[in-house]
Amino acid sequence: MDPITTFDTIKQYCTFNNQGILHPQIALVDLSLADPRKLQRMQFNFYLVFLKEIRCGDLRYGCNTYDYDEGTLVFLAPGQVIGQAGDKVYQPIGRALAFHPDFLLGTALAGNMEEYSFFSYEANEALHLAERERTLIEDCFTKVGHELNQGVDKHTKRLLISHLQLFLNYCIRFYDRQFITRTNANQGVLTKFEALLAEYFRSGKAEDEGLPTVSFFADCLHLSPNYFGDLVKKETGKSPQDHLQLKLISVAKEQLYDPTKSISEVAYGLGFKHPQHFTRLFKKVAGVTPGEYRKTG
Repeated sequence: MDPITTFDTIKQYCTFNNQGILHPQIALVDLSLADPRKLQRMQFNFYLVFLKEIRCGDLRYGCNTYDYDEGTLVFLAPGQVIGQAGDKVYQPIGRALAFHPDFLLGTALAGNMEEYSFFSYEANEALHLAERERTLIEDCFTKVGHELNQGVDKHTKRLLISHLQLFLNYCIRFYDRQFITRTNANQGVLTKFEALLAEYFRSGKAEDEGLPTVSFFADCLHLSPNYFGDLVKKETGKSPQDHLQLKLISVAKEQLYDPTKSISEVAYGLGFKHPQHFTRLFKKVAGVTPGEYRKTG
């Protein structure tokens, strides 16, 4: 296993990139000031957003091509590991916004961070910015940098939190746009998801391996669970878990028509460890118990 360079504090990361520190819990880092370095695996125990100043070129999704040359945002949550080891030497380019979870304590943003699910996306699910979006992101970064250079006073935290929240809310909007522009590709993902879901029950895998999970299908589709979940929700209005439950109940209804199968056998065949859990979910989704449904069939 390749060694991992771990950063626990904002100061460590700033020092690594040849920069001083203006605040112990939040920093805007100019990566071009860093020394050239070899590829390596790195772990950050704080939130980190990279604004990569590279030309992304024409990005192809499905049958369509979208031009997002202006930049890319990559989001990392505390504890995530990024990169790979190698002998290639490169010069980092771009900027990074780093902020420690402790900086959010005592603010409304601390309790709302789960809304920004893109922090758990994979690097290949990064946010690709159009020119007008890049301008707004640059403005947010500028405001953070300006406030950090003012020096710390009683207003500093409130203003920085405000800038952070605005930045993150813009990112939600831009990801919504990205999902829309990838509609054709997304439809392909949904079609594959439906096919995988049908095959899971048809093959008997449910009985052998238990109830299917969102993570299982996300992995089959080479997507992170959060990105997959957000994609499905944006396209259909329902979460992947909702789709799983609806499909499961649909299959259950078909099997309940077979009078030779007991309700317990149907439950075990669908992957439930306990028939009562099947009964509870069936009633929640269908409005009646499996027994009541069988009587009306």
